[in-house]
Amino acid sequence: MDFDLTKEQEMIRKEVRKFARKEIAPIAAELDEKEEFSQELTRKMGEIGLFGMFVSEEYEGQAMDYISYIIAVEEIARIDGSQAATIAAGNSLGIGPIFYFGTEEQKLKYLPRLCSGEGLWGFGLTEPTAGSDAGGSKTTAVLEGDEWVINGSKIFITNAASEMTMGVTVQAITGTRESGKPEYSCILVESGTPGFKAVPMHKKMMWRASNTAELYFDNVRVPKENILGNKGDGFHQMLATLDGGRLSIGAMGLGGAQGAYDLALKYAREREQFGQPISKFQAVAFKLADCAMEIECARNLLYKACWLKSHHRPYEKEAAMGKLYASEVMGRVADHAVQIHGGYGLMKEYNVERFYRDHKLLEIGEGTSEVQRIVISRYIGC
Repeated sequence: MDFDLTKEQEMIRKEVRKFARKEIAPIAAELDEKEEFSQELTRKMGEIGLFGMFVSEEYEGQAMDYISYIIAVEEIARIDGSQAATIAAGNSLGIGPIFYFGTEEQKLKYLPRLCSGEGLWGFGLTEPTAGSDAGGSKTTAVLEGDEWVINGSKIFITNAASEMTMGVTVQAITGTRESGKPEYSCILVESGTPGFKAVPMHKKMMWRASNTAELYFDNVRVPKENILGNKGDGFHQMLATLDGGRLSIGAMGLGGAQGAYDLALKYAREREQFGQPISKFQAVAFKLADCAMEIECARNLLYKACWLKSHHRPYEKEAAMGKLYASEVMGRVADHAVQIHGGYGLMKEYNVERFYRDHKLLEIGEGTSEVQRIVISRYIGC
């Protein structure tokens, strides 16, 4: 087995880390405090190629392997979860479904602008009464002549209500199967379509500088050609999208854990008590050792899942494992990091406080930790 990254992957890590430290680190706390989504920063991330990383060049993508994409998300998350969320959702949830399931016309129409970072796209799945139970969705789309008429609402949708948002992919009920169960399809809805309203959500505990929205559809009419793939493929498309998305959430957990650990290690080496750095005390040193070990385990598990995907092998079980483990590792590392900081760890002027808040979403978004355990248990035959 070869655990070495390629020269290109190493270069991506180096350049994204440099960008994150120079462009994101100085303003991350301020954006978080103001709950401000930065279009300027998002465009800068687009300029260095952080959108459309796995998309082929014919659609203006970067044509990179999935590990390269995950490394980029990891390095952004090492500095700030909000900006990592913009990248992860922009790629896995926004660009991904159009690239993998869209028609040639849809790809040519939307992907070049999305891959350049000029625009963003949302993925409308979660509803007020349908979270983990995605099959409980109530949003409907009825075909009337040459148009789909959409009614319903979505909630907690990333990148869906900014001035950069070009549109959203909406999962809706489009009929009933022979079994009596709802038939789901995904439909592309452009921003500005009459009856479609996206409302930014504020007062979040975490990812306060990312764009999160509630979506409302009131007799929204779009051309029948806006369907993604074939009628009835929506549930399959959603599951496939979430499988890939779990890898990017895992990368956010891995990067966030590394960032919290970096802060804790630095503080422990500088903070003195009883005449020596607190890193010399066994109670602190053991916490840091545990953090380093779990981060290494998370990285190996997540990279293996990405390797499987890049080589077109089954990876769904490993994706669920990677997402579950990395997100919970960040929780444990962030907790240790705050403990090592003591009272200072509870103050907003110390970045570790932000990492502690940001980790919680990772155990909920893209399938809760409980749902990941259900997925894994099914793969192992329980």
